[in-house]
Amino acid sequence: MNIALALTLGRMLLSPIFILVYLFYAKLGIGLLALAFILLGLVLLAELTDIFDGMAAHRKNQVTELGKILDPMADSIFRISVFFAFTQGIVALPLWLVLLFFYRDSIISMLRTLCALRGFTLAARFSGKVKAVIQGIATLAILVLMIPYAFGLISLELFQNISFYIVAGAVAYSLFSGAEYLFANQNYIKKALIK
Repeated sequence: MNIALALTLGRMLLSPIFILVYLFYAKLGIGLLALAFILLGLVLLAELTDIFDGMAAHRKNQVTELGKILDPMADSIFRISVFFAFTQGIVALPLWLVLLFFYRDSIISMLRTLCALRGFTLAARFSGKVKAVIQGIATLAILVLMIPYAFGLISLELFQNISFYIVAGAVAYSLFSGAEYLFANQNYIKKALIK
């Protein structure tokens, strides 16, 4: 265990906290406006742990094979948890849209794990890093949009429609990055599958 791995695991633990706060904010006595700011804080904390775990791993020379696998998994777990939560409550994203994130990340994670078991690590691609940034921006955009909705400046229908198109754009890039990842690593993947 090192600082980078601790931050990665901490990011995973933020997922259920986000879900519980989002789904049960009324029972927790949290108003809609306060909810937007609390959720923004949780997302920003998750994004900061993502930045700092990478910095800690490289500066302290603590890059590990486990870290290479867990870091993108932690990203996926947090972001997909957020999007699954958004299929409920006021955001009300269609489940099929979020399932595209889930299936893409599950396939990539499965292949990375299989390759790791076969003795070679598939490093993250630049397109995957861009995907993570786009998903983070999509989440932040929805939560920022929740503020004018809380003030009654936009209707629920408009809030939900804009949220849908924001996430649809993120899904489109996510699928592209998944295809690019498979293409770039096709030789390693073939070796892992043949073994």
